[in-house]
Amino acid sequence: MNDASPSYRLLPGAPDSPVILHVPHGSRVIPAAVRDGIVLDDAALERELDYITDAYTDRIAEGAAERSATRPWRFVNRLSRLVVDPERFPDEREEMLAVGMGAVYTRTTHREVLRGADYDGRPLVYRYFHPYAAAMTDAVTDRLAAVGRAVVVDVHSYPSEPLPYELHGDGPRPPVCLGSDPFHTPADLLATAQDAFAGFGGTGVNSPFGGAYVPLRYYGRDARVTALMIEIRRDVYMAEPGGVAGPGVGALADALARLVDVLTTV
Repeated sequence: MNDASPSYRLLPGAPDSPVILHVPHGSRVIPAAVRDGIVLDDAALERELDYITDAYTDRIAEGAAERSATRPWRFVNRLSRLVVDPERFPDEREEMLAVGMGAVYTRTTHREVLRGADYDGRPLVYRYFHPYAAAMTDAVTDRLAAVGRAVVVDVHSYPSEPLPYELHGDGPRPPVCLGSDPFHTPADLLATAQDAFAGFGGTGVNSPFGGAYVPLRYYGRDARVTALMIEIRRDVYMAEPGGVAGPGVGALADALARLVDVLTTV
């Protein structure tokens, strides 16, 4: 892709599917103009990308789409979260600002300097964050118009050992963590996901990461939009950090497809 390309890709699913698989953190791509504002040398940046990228989550979502009886829609971030993180609040509401990881990161996973103290991240928010959020909002609006409901399933991963940036890293780290929202994650959605991912050694809820992504237009306002975050511990399917994928990728795609099939028919 070039700097003028959209930072996201919406991959169509079946017209009658309410499910959007959202893959926000799976890319390592950083445009050259954005790279210039990062103070790490190339080797350190590659190492940081190993730690911060939810590697192979795009493959897990793609595999699930191929295996599902009714193909879900997929919304995939084409850029690294080191450009902007589309799942952060772009203002003071974001708790990760405490460790330099708001919408535009200024610190690394190990709390080292990523961008200088005088770096102005606002151009990145305007160039990348707002168009991404608008496109994701449109994708949800389209599903509501077509089907009458939308189910956003975030596909993430997280390291087996806590990293220094984590604000809640002292809690359980199950093989699959399910992030829920008190308004947008009904109990049956959570239970369905627990059943679908039961074969990986256990699931947990909201630890070490919690919540679920919903576009702000609908957040806390429209119960027709339901949401769930799936955080897969990386040692379940890959070598850490940033290593090769293992057979767990296929097994996780199967589990995610089972979840999608239930969500499509309920």
